[in-house]
Amino acid sequence: MTTKRDYYEILGVSRNATAEEIKKAYRQMAIKYHPDKNPGNKEAEEKFKEAAEAYEVLSDAEKRSKYDRFGHNAFQGGGFSGASGWSMDDIFEHFGDIFSDSPFGSFFGGGRSQRRVFKGQDIRVKVQLNLAEIVSGVTKKIKVKKGVTCSVCNGTGAKGSNSYRNCNTCNGSGQIRRTTSTFLGQMVTTQTCPTCNGEGRMIHDRCDTCRGEGKTMGEDIIEINIPAGVTDGVQLSVSGKGNAAGRGGINGDLIVAIEELEDNQLKREGLNIVYDLYINFADAALGTNVEVPTVDGKAKFNIPAGTQGGKIFRLKNKGIPELNGYHRGDQLIYINVFVPSKLSNEEKRILENLKNSPNFNPGPEHKEKSFFEKVREAFN
Repeated sequence: MTTKRDYYEILGVSRNATAEEIKKAYRQMAIKYHPDKNPGNKEAEEKFKEAAEAYEVLSDAEKRSKYDRFGHNAFQGGGFSGASGWSMDDIFEHFGDIFSDSPFGSFFGGGRSQRRVFKGQDIRVKVQLNLAEIVSGVTKKIKVKKGVTCSVCNGTGAKGSNSYRNCNTCNGSGQIRRTTSTFLGQMVTTQTCPTCNGEGRMIHDRCDTCRGEGKTMGEDIIEINIPAGVTDGVQLSVSGKGNAAGRGGINGDLIVAIEELEDNQLKREGLNIVYDLYINFADAALGTNVEVPTVDGKAKFNIPAGTQGGKIFRLKNKGIPELNGYHRGDQLIYINVFVPSKLSNEEKRILENLKNSPNFNPGPEHKEKSFFEKVREAFN
């Protein structure tokens, strides 16, 4: 004689669990071990039936009270066979309502079979963007070679409305039922019909253009709206713009991989844009006004007198906008003081006269911050 497991243990709940907790636990077990998710798995079938039997008792206040007092002996000789004596249709009909408000409800359709819906293959393309396009966002039009719905048969694959018939194996349902015997009783499972591959019908007079596939090769110009702030390697999905499935199916998706082109002057660091500005010694000492490139065009920028090499200036909100956000980075300007490698005799004479001047010799008060301190300061 087989020993039955404790019903509370089967559902993984405590003996004082509420009705809602029991319902939730059964729903999770039923989803996990549903035969459609575990085709051919006998152990999963048994656990599915076992969970249904446990829920039938614990969800009924009177039966639960008897079970709490007498255990499985409470139902011996009383005509109670539990869910173990039911078919799969019985379980769906008896408990299917607890899934009506759940995203898992599609697994519990009252035991009724549904035709299989095919989906076309996805298409993957690469789109190159420059820095300006990434900052502002852009709409791109691309030409894609792909499978398109046959224009002659409108995707049915048949010559006309009388060119196909219901599948004789599944009688048009797209699925077949199989009954197996387990120690819990008769188990009815469903699987995709092998004759019609789940379509529910067979074409006996195929379309001459697509040869029954419901699709042909063609081209499509697709408009892609790319939001501002994308990064290299990001993938965007355009629903329904992939290959056609044909024969009543739904199109696949277009997967767009972003490739960021390197800019000749501006470099990206996260949401910030970095620009290396080179100035000569005289401009660093005396100060000057310069124009620097930004993604929004040229910007005038003042360099104060006495600016040291390695100084970092910040142009607010001239960087990359945050993807799907409101924040925008800055543009960081790194100052590089150019030191000439060749000097004329006159230039050498002038520098020789200046190098011993007090203002040309840094003292302790002129000690510069380290590179890492400057970078930390720039990002704060």
